Amino acid sequence: MAATLTTRPTGGPGGGARRRRGALGLLAWLCGAVFFLPVAWMLLTSLHSESDAATNPPSPGAPLTLQGYREFFGASTGVSPWPPLVNSFSASLLSTLLVLVLSVPAAYALSIKPVRKWTDAMFFFLSTKMLPAVAGLLPVYLIAENSGLLDNVALLVILYTSMNLPIAVWMTRSFLAEVPVEILEAAAIDGAGLPTVLARIVAPVVAPGIAATSLICFIFSWNELLFARVLTGVVAGTAPVFLTGFVTSQGLFLAKVCAAAVCVSLPVLVAGFAAQDKLVQGLSLGAVK
Repeated sequence: MAATLTTRPTGGPGGGARRRRGALGLLAWLCGAVFFLPVAWMLLTSLHSESDAATNPPSPGAPLTLQGYREFFGASTGVSPWPPLVNSFSASLLSTLLVLVLSVPAAYALSIKPVRKWTDAMFFFLSTKMLPAVAGLLPVYLIAENSGLLDNVALLVILYTSMNLPIAVWMTRSFLAEVPVEILEAAAIDGAGLPTVLARIVAPVVAPGIAATSLICFIFSWNELLFARVLTGVVAGTAPVFLTGFVTSQGLFLAKVCAAAVCVSLPVLVAGFAAQDKLVQGLSLGAVK
């Protein structure tokens, strides 16, 4: 009996799957372009003169200049942006480190070694984010004034730590819940204590998740404006506060503001780009079994 050879049609299931993947890929690129368009427009506007940036609509083909960046670095006013940038970096970095020191043991106790009524503890952490920040502004101001912490970077570190800690606990707990229990049991049999388990076993497994949590907390701290605007002044002013200083009673200088916004946003953009693989891996940890 002669064997009958059959071939798969070109438009079969395999071709349909490839077309769907291609369509989804194209849609992802389009979404990325839509989100990146305001950033590109801000960058282009920062390279224009004030007269060209003020036209409606702005002209993309206008001559390019670095005058807005020279103004940001104090070419005409002599005001340096470096102290506010250093204040933002110090407050964001120190608060992020404190958040990690506090959130990892808390998440360990709420996931791997669950305490009694751990769901109530998780709800308590979440409930602290339900109060609008402006509602707690006056009490925080009075406490800072009576404690002598106004216009102090240490106050920002404490505030940013308390603001980001609930988010960090929730994120870190979801990452720690994916750690295999067998590894921890083997470490306990070998006599490893809690510090050893956290440093040598848990931390390497959930490193992408910790990196994602750190980056998100750093970005939230860097971008915070409300408390920094009210509780700081000349000494501890942050980069977002310095950015608002470009909106004066003389009017809104669009090119100068866009140049300042690009410079202030650059550190977090660089950090996000450098850690994008860890961020994606950490946020997707546990999504696929």
